[in-house]
Amino acid sequence: MRKLISICLLALVAMPVFAADIRGEEISYDVDGVKLTGYLAYDASVSGKRPGVLVVHEWWGHDDYARDRARQLAGMGYTALALDMYGDGKKADHPKDAGTFMKEVFANMDVGVARFQAAKAILEKHASTDPTKIAAIGYCFGGAIVLYMARSGLDLDGVASFHGNLAGSVPAKPGKLKASILVAAGAADPFVKPEDIAAFKADMKAAGADLTYRSYEGAKHSFTNPAATARGQKFGLPLEYNEAADKASWAELEKFLKKVFK
Repeated sequence: MRKLISICLLALVAMPVFAADIRGEEISYDVDGVKLTGYLAYDASVSGKRPGVLVVHEWWGHDDYARDRARQLAGMGYTALALDMYGDGKKADHPKDAGTFMKEVFANMDVGVARFQAAKAILEKHASTDPTKIAAIGYCFGGAIVLYMARSGLDLDGVASFHGNLAGSVPAKPGKLKASILVAAGAADPFVKPEDIAAFKADMKAAGADLTYRSYEGAKHSFTNPAATARGQKFGLPLEYNEAADKASWAELEKFLKKVFK
């Protein structure tokens, strides 16, 4: 019997292990004469179509952090596209430039929507994507962007905002908001005022939104980004990475995506 068990165990050890094969590819696209650069990631070891997730960057611009999140989502079984809201290779190294780039987008949200929709169309057309199942996540500036898209009634299964601005110029309307919503916020984030939180929750309630709101004690702005602490210290801003809040909010996202894509 022991010999038989040993043989079986050896057979199991010898069985091939199919590891994930995460592929990443840079995607260039054009919207109204502006060149945008995205990054698409998926697991090539998985056959068939799977849900797609858009990733919207922080106010610093389309960077490696957004791409890393896209790769993480690919590892979870999704096709992910980290999109570009600024275009022309714009990336900020200083908060002043980041603020300028961000304000340019919010000053003309028709252009912002067009850029978001262009990326969404690319994701939907990819061979690995199920175009009927699309969600979007965003960080800081990107969190505000995905909430704007949801409030505007874009056809999304869900949106998740991480330490994003909750104030919105477009109120959600009953029957118009299609997406389920997850908000992951830092309880110690001074950029998100208590009155903004109250107004946001009231807006979501009035619109009949499927809202999940999570607040993490001690977490400041940009709590999911490992580079936040150094940037905060460099520029004297309340930015700080919080590992516990990062992991907890990502676990919430995993549950949220499973729910909206069921």
